[in-house]
Amino acid sequence: MKLHSKLLIVVLIDTLCIIAAHTLAYELRFDLVLSAKLLNQIYITVPLLIFLKIPIFYFMGLYRGMYRYTSIIDLINILKGVVISSGIVILSIVYTSRFQGLSRSVFIMDGIFTFILIAGNRVSIRYFFQLKNNKRPTLLSQKDKNTRHLLLVGAGDSAEKIIREIQSNNTLSYLIVGLVDDDPEKTKRQIHGYSIHGSIDQIESIVRNTGADEILITISSASSETMQRIVAKCKKTGLPVKIMPPMGEIIGGKSALQSIRDVAYRDLLGREKVTLDQQKIGKYITGQAIVVTGAGGTIGSELCRQILHFQPSLIILLDAGEENLYNIEMEFRHELHFTDYITVLGKIQNRDLLDTLFKKYRPTVVFHAAAYKHVPLVEINPWEAIFNNVFAVRNLIETSMRHNIKRFVLVSTDKAVRPTNVMGASKRLTEMLMMAYCQKQNHSTGGDNPNKTLFMAVRFGNVLGSSGSVIPLFKRQIARGGPVTVTDPEITRYFMSIDEAAQLILQAGAMGSGGEIFILKMGTPIKIATLAQDLIILMGLKPGKDVKITYTGLRPGEKLYEELITEGEGIVPTPHKKIMVLRGNSKSYQEIEEDLTRLAVAAKKHDASEIKYILEQIIPEYVPDTTTKSIVDV
Repeated sequence: MKLHSKLLIVVLIDTLCIIAAHTLAYELRFDLVLSAKLLNQIYITVPLLIFLKIPIFYFMGLYRGMYRYTSIIDLINILKGVVISSGIVILSIVYTSRFQGLSRSVFIMDGIFTFILIAGNRVSIRYFFQLKNNKRPTLLSQKDKNTRHLLLVGAGDSAEKIIREIQSNNTLSYLIVGLVDDDPEKTKRQIHGYSIHGSIDQIESIVRNTGADEILITISSASSETMQRIVAKCKKTGLPVKIMPPMGEIIGGKSALQSIRDVAYRDLLGREKVTLDQQKIGKYITGQAIVVTGAGGTIGSELCRQILHFQPSLIILLDAGEENLYNIEMEFRHELHFTDYITVLGKIQNRDLLDTLFKKYRPTVVFHAAAYKHVPLVEINPWEAIFNNVFAVRNLIETSMRHNIKRFVLVSTDKAVRPTNVMGASKRLTEMLMMAYCQKQNHSTGGDNPNKTLFMAVRFGNVLGSSGSVIPLFKRQIARGGPVTVTDPEITRYFMSIDEAAQLILQAGAMGSGGEIFILKMGTPIKIATLAQDLIILMGLKPGKDVKITYTGLRPGEKLYEELITEGEGIVPTPHKKIMVLRGNSKSYQEIEEDLTRLAVAAKKHDASEIKYILEQIIPEYVPDTTTKSIVDV
């Protein structure tokens, strides 16, 4: 049936509702006895009501909805349309006849009945389709091997969303058999007709009674301890356990069901949901051309995904790795359906390339996420850290200044704090370079140049699942049956999820006024040995019995404990509870320029000892590892 035919049918039904409502109002007002005079009033008034109300309903958007999905918002719009149209009818009658010979109460009841009949019609349509698509456990469905009988853990908004999605889509191979929730007040109550059977402690018996063959956790805001307990209880049932991620992770138009995934370690961290100042971030991203270096990497690619929320005019995806760049491009094109991007395969050491890009596309913001980050590899190839983490960044900074980039956000690391390895020292030097150029720019312009580039850095610890992270390695070791190799029983690290880190980088970028180092609050450090044990349990095995953990000793340049600030660095809170800021005292560019020249010479000669010596002179808190040999010294 064509769209206009459906519209005519709906308008006809609403017209009948208007006639019925007005007639019913007269019937009730005059005790079901209508004289010829009253019938004549109805015949005269009804065309006026139709003439006024139907156009108002149309302009109020009542005929643009899909009635099988009627919601509270639609009912509110119907109420608004009825109130406005009834008000206009009453004002018209007051203006023309001052209600002489007419009953005022009839028109009040008319409005009430009109709302009841039209809203009831819409709700009935939704109920019909819901009843048609509603899937309940039956003998037939229980025998269908393709249908997964789903038990939901958590009876909140996310569970309600999942239920509605399954009910409204008859093609989905899920059958909900019930819910569990630790809130005792919810037990034996229902959501859309599905019962809440009890608490998570009773899940094993609930699984047996309901015939569930898969569990879906719909809780995304629980603490670390609570989530670990929930996962442990679910794992005891022996059923597959999935999780619905937080709504912030569901991007690109995905439905909630499309985003269901296996439980990951990040779900056990219990990190609070990130609250972003959307307006502030939008001010510097919306409608702008944005450069992301290392766009195919872990942080760079997630930054790109988060930037999409703020509708940039263009994203320039810059990466030296062909495969990573191809992967993010395919994701943009086929999954996120975003086409306002260009992919640039190249290195930021290439000054001519940067100049060409910046001149042609006129970006206003640079997020610099590209770097060599793997501590042991960089330790035995230290010159690459100098070329890629120091001089390439200097090149990018100078290009940004020449082309009047508004904001330059440097992604740094906790390993820059009191570094004991070349990677950390190179990132600390990058922070110092950024601040030195910031000072140089302020001195040359008097500090009041509206076109100056605002430089800032964001320092944080490890992100779960990033390249070089221990978690992918541990998963591969567990899949092979072990052992899982941990360097030291006492080694700890800070962790946060990839999407949380990217969101906070965007927020910090909105807060900077130039020269700041923002520090993301990482929570409590986690023992790597504990992480390994949790992963083994998460994969349904027992540490020490099914999979052993062995200790191999610290790797080159590795510290037992990471830090986010150096003692004496004056940090202060910001309006965002997860972000702190420090304005460290850096050397001027003139003070480190000579050292940079020497550093370049040492790097070109592949002289690891000289590189570490010069870094130590520039960064007093750097304690180099003198025992590790470079690849040319071995």
